[in-house]
Amino acid sequence: MWVIGITGGVGAGKSEILAFLEKECGARVFQADLAGHLVMEPGTEAFDRIAALFGGGILGEDGRIDRRALGAVVFADEKKREALNEIIHPAVKAMALKEIVRAREEGRYPFFVIEAALLIEDHYEKICDELWYIYVEDETRKKRLIFSRGYDAKKVADIISSQPSKDIYLKHCDRVIDNNGVFAETTEQLDCAIKDL
Repeated sequence: MWVIGITGGVGAGKSEILAFLEKECGARVFQADLAGHLVMEPGTEAFDRIAALFGGGILGEDGRIDRRALGAVVFADEKKREALNEIIHPAVKAMALKEIVRAREEGRYPFFVIEAALLIEDHYEKICDELWYIYVEDETRKKRLIFSRGYDAKKVADIISSQPSKDIYLKHCDRVIDNNGVFAETTEQLDCAIKDL
């Protein structure tokens, strides 16, 4: 079973690609962002560490972490944001490793796909056989984000400028999937990449 890491900027169409790989190609898909929610559930080590670090003010009435309250704290303080990331990111990677082992034991997946915004920064190349960069031109990404998420132009520009450049992705990724055109063209590239594996 191959382990593929998928990354790319916001608005690159990664969700659609993941759905295709899962439904049409039989992949087991692991999304780091969703896993980040799970590792903060009550009863987990990360939950206990976060609650101890930030105090009861970040907990909702149901005893779970109030993500808005936590976000307000960490986005106002870089050191606190880094401290939170030092708890969540290793927990997410540990979960990914456990899921890879489980998928191998089940023996029914041709490959395992990890999608993570910080795939490069968190060194997922150590647990992946290949890293794939989903490439879309910035102008196309901007249009998609304005249309699909209702963001204004300034917010879109701020988000894109805060993400790694195309050159960084190209330097670290083994394969580029160009998702600028119609999706049928993208699926052809995906099929070819899978056949190569």
